[in-house]
Amino acid sequence: MLVIISDLHLTDGSATSTLHPGAMHMFIQQMRDLAERAGWRQNGRYEPVERLDLVLLGDTFDIVSSNRWLDTGVRPYGTSTPSEIAQVTADIVDEILRQNQPALQLIRALVSDEIVTVSPANQQGQPMSMSEGVPVAVRTHYVVGNRDWMLRLKGSAFDLIRQRISHHLGLATPYNKPFPHDIAESDDLLELLRSHRCFARHGDIFDPLSFSGDRDVASISDAIAIELFGGFIRKLTEQMGDSISTSVMQQMIEIQHIRPMVQAPVYIEGLLQRCCNSPAHRKQIRRIWDTCVEKLLALTLLREQETINSLQVVDGLDKCLSFRRRLTNGWGEQSRMWFHKMRGAATSSFVQHAITEPDFRNRRARHIIYGHTHQAESLPLDASYADGFVLNQMYFNTGTWRRVYQPTQIPGCEQEFIGMEAIGTVVVYQGDERSGRAYETLSGTLGMVYNNIVGSMEKINIADKVIAGPRRIPGEAPASAIRTSTSTASKTIY
Repeated sequence: MLVIISDLHLTDGSATSTLHPGAMHMFIQQMRDLAERAGWRQNGRYEPVERLDLVLLGDTFDIVSSNRWLDTGVRPYGTSTPSEIAQVTADIVDEILRQNQPALQLIRALVSDEIVTVSPANQQGQPMSMSEGVPVAVRTHYVVGNRDWMLRLKGSAFDLIRQRISHHLGLATPYNKPFPHDIAESDDLLELLRSHRCFARHGDIFDPLSFSGDRDVASISDAIAIELFGGFIRKLTEQMGDSISTSVMQQMIEIQHIRPMVQAPVYIEGLLQRCCNSPAHRKQIRRIWDTCVEKLLALTLLREQETINSLQVVDGLDKCLSFRRRLTNGWGEQSRMWFHKMRGAATSSFVQHAITEPDFRNRRARHIIYGHTHQAESLPLDASYADGFVLNQMYFNTGTWRRVYQPTQIPGCEQEFIGMEAIGTVVVYQGDERSGRAYETLSGTLGMVYNNIVGSMEKINIADKVIAGPRRIPGEAPASAIRTSTSTASKTIY
């Protein structure tokens, strides 16, 4: 039995919120339920599973988004030395371990405390539900993505970092060599996936902003997270902190959860339209953002990747990110279309990449599994029939265990986003586990708790106001004035 999750984005809390431990309690319960169901066999008898493998498929630790890069002046790109990068990475990881101790203790307990237990079977092949549970051996494997790629760097300094992570998570992945990014880099992981007839990768290689062709070096998205997102919030706090309410600032920080990242200024514009009545303040905030964009675009890192799929990266990012170059209408759609063209896709889904995987084409894998996009998916790829046998091949995206923001669908309202807490799990069964079922996915969303904004932006005066007057859906008769509660800083509740 194989369980795959990705994109937990555990943070040090310096730039954005970290995973609520309640999410891990939910996940542990999922694991118990899945293991119990896996014990039912195709012949109708119950036989407990003995082992469960958990694969953390990238971006488990969000090292990139930490404000410690800004504090120290060290960057994972540019002229910083490997020893400087290692030291900052170690400090960030130590704080991630501290900030997420309750959640990490649960992950480690899967291995050390045998907390996944299932009912034993009696002689008739039925579960003995009233008996003491039988522990299931759990092995946890770590794969890096684009936010924790430093964990695959070579050297004794990084070995020590991996050792601390391995200790806190109870990993089966060896810490004295780079954590794998490609499954083929780990014989143990490759054998595990092939025994379950699946292939998995984080998926960042299909995102040119997040992968530059070498996973041992930084990508453009690193610079966006540090220089633009982190730099903007810092400058905004320094220059306008006294006039921006805490709840509005919390909403600004949510840009870290926007996917794709190029949609962040569209989200900010919507926030300004809702919450800032002062044209002068709106102009000042946009100017601060554009200053950070200019700093980002001047980086050597971007100049070195000037062209991707025949598109000019710097000019394209400038159009997507800069307020001074934004379109009056359709800015969000323009950004999405540019991002899709850059990665050579028609949509945000990675399904078209799944059909090019060698393990799909040679039919070695029944399941192709990615992460990275934060959008859980289950899509059929192909059905092959030969000699009385059928091979159904599927594509899955594991989604995330984090907050996601998605734009609303009403035409003309592209600057509005709704956030939700997401969970996503992909399970692959082996042999006759789960009555012969090949796979199972569990995904869902939980609505966020919104508080009314109080305070102002000198004031961002938004208490108890009609935000934009009555909103009309095309084809619908005009409605009377609607008083809209303004939203806010969110709380995560599991």
